[in-house]
Amino acid sequence: MHAALRRATRADHDEVVDVLTEAFAEDPLASWLFPAAAERHRLQSRFYRHQLAHPAAEVYLTDRGKGVALWHALSPAEPAEDEAPESDLEAAFGDSGPRLRALGRALAPRHPVDRPHLYLFCMGVVGSRRGSGLGSAMLRDRLERADAEGVAAYLEASSPRSRALYLRHGFTDLDGPVRPAGGPSLWPMWREPQP
Repeated sequence: MHAALRRATRADHDEVVDVLTEAFAEDPLASWLFPAAAERHRLQSRFYRHQLAHPAAEVYLTDRGKGVALWHALSPAEPAEDEAPESDLEAAFGDSGPRLRALGRALAPRHPVDRPHLYLFCMGVVGSRRGSGLGSAMLRDRLERADAEGVAAYLEASSPRSRALYLRHGFTDLDGPVRPAGGPSLWPMWREPQP
């Protein structure tokens, strides 16, 4: 692992959630999922905490707490996300529950399920450090190990800027973009292990 990164522990979860919430505060997808600006921070925090609890979660944090990468190491028998009952999503996320469900349904057909892979659920860098190379460092760190293990990687880029970053790191588009009804475009991307 590169010196600037470390695997986050449960004790780091508050910091991880704070970084991700700040990093995605104005993201088109987060803004669509959680449209009420006054509620966005609280709902995003709840959403990220749910993902941190996933049994396959691997979380990496920069040593100065300015960037986070949240991966899920998935096996073929393991879905990327369990489908929660409608009432559970509404209880946890209110009016955003149906949007979360619509997003999951739009992305599920594109997410490969026939082989083990790493799923980059999200990667965020706080505003003051965007463009400084932290995203590339976090990607390189985990992808180098994935390459050594012969493991592929999958993600959904939520902006043209992040898509360009992932293209530079060996990801390719997995068909065209996905757009949940009324939501922004996301680009499913795949990366074979590199020799």
